[in-house]
Amino acid sequence: DFFDREATKEGAVRTESGLIYQELIEGYGPYPGATDRVTVHYKGMFVDGTVFDSSYERGYTSTLSLEMAIPGWAEGMQMMKGNGKAKLVIPPHLGYGKKGKKLSIPGCAVLVFEIELLGIESVSAQ
Repeated sequence: DFFDREATKEGAVRTESGLIYQELIEGYGPYPGATDRVTVHYKGMFVDGTVFDSSYERGYTSTLSLEMAIPGWAEGMQMMKGNGKAKLVIPPHLGYGKKGKKLSIPGCAVLVFEIELLGIESVSAQ
């Protein structure tokens, strides 16, 4: 099973929700909060390695509110320190669920993200 293999990798943690978090590069900044906006570079893949989205390929970072992110992203990002890099393995119920995302992600898809956390903007600072 893909999840069991990923969970046994060095440094991987499976959370109570089912998310698998693996730190790739330890950060040294703060952790983002649930309502913060984050600036990231990322690559989103299916379990077979096919890339479905990549800020690297687009050539620019993405900034988004964790309140608007899929649940697996929001949970995983809050486990990362600023300037760190991590791999998230997101089960369907923490991703796009049974419906998927029109034209890009089929229903019940397991998603794998490699994410670099480049900046955090606290909503309370606005």
